[in-house]
Amino acid sequence: MFESELIGVISSILLLSSPLIIAVVGETFTERVGVVNLSLDGSILLSAMAGFIAAYESNSLIFGFLAAAAVGAFFALIVAFGSIQLRQSQVAIGFVLTLLGDDLSAFLGQNYTRLPGPVVQKMPIPILKDIPILGPIFFDQNIIVYFALLLVAFSWWWIFRSRPGLSLRSAGERPDAAFARGVNVKRMRYIYTMLGGALVGIAGASYSLNVKIGWIEGLTRGLGWIALAIVIFGGWSPVRGAIGAVLFGAAKNLATVLQPTFPQVSVVAFNAIPWILMIIVLVVVGSDFSERIVALAPKGMQRPLRRLLRVSPPMALGTELDER
Repeated sequence: MFESELIGVISSILLLSSPLIIAVVGETFTERVGVVNLSLDGSILLSAMAGFIAAYESNSLIFGFLAAAAVGAFFALIVAFGSIQLRQSQVAIGFVLTLLGDDLSAFLGQNYTRLPGPVVQKMPIPILKDIPILGPIFFDQNIIVYFALLLVAFSWWWIFRSRPGLSLRSAGERPDAAFARGVNVKRMRYIYTMLGGALVGIAGASYSLNVKIGWIEGLTRGLGWIALAIVIFGGWSPVRGAIGAVLFGAAKNLATVLQPTFPQVSVVAFNAIPWILMIIVLVVVGSDFSERIVALAPKGMQRPLRRLLRVSPPMALGTELDER
């Protein structure tokens, strides 16, 4: 009985974490090429609203996800254009877009609040879903979860094992050297920033059509900031970022489990647990404090622990390109 309940909890965590995984992978692509898309929170909100409305009006989930991806890509295009062509601050543009996306989602979605709409249905994979333990967790899900898992695997291979991925990383690390080797850095930043934005849009629609069904104002508020933090925690790696997203989902689930056990404690306190843990992780990861933790570990564990805790961003992240 306990085993089946545990499997159900883990399966639920994976389902709830899948939109965040998609958003983290999208932002990883964007930042790997050297662009910081700080509009994530507003972009996810607006995409969640647009995706639900498009699916509701057309009665088509596919159209809903396409509309959401277009919204996310458009916001990302504004960030890229403002940075590359207008040479303005990526951070400033992204922050303004975050506020704009939040307000627009509330205004445009006000007539669709709490309406029933299309829902992504579960799609178990025959035979694989019957595998003990792993089957119910990974293969008795819906297409959003499968997409998130395949996206993590493919994006890791693309970034770290393919030749286009090498050009992508070079554009984010040393754009001058990449340009000297014939890489069109500007075009690459446009492409990957919009690709990342489209994935962020899909993540938004995944909430309103799959996780928190329907639309209400502020449906995903805060999720974009969490995604940005997880990208740092993950060391700009899709796999580590996905792990961070699942851990955040597990922390959210823990808060839900603890609330009935300790009814005298305010629900606000339990809802704050994932945010507090995220702050602690960001303080530890990539800081000098991590070396103190490594020093306390046994010698055989120090090297892998140091690799886990020490992360460094792409060298050209957030920088402007020289005129070429």
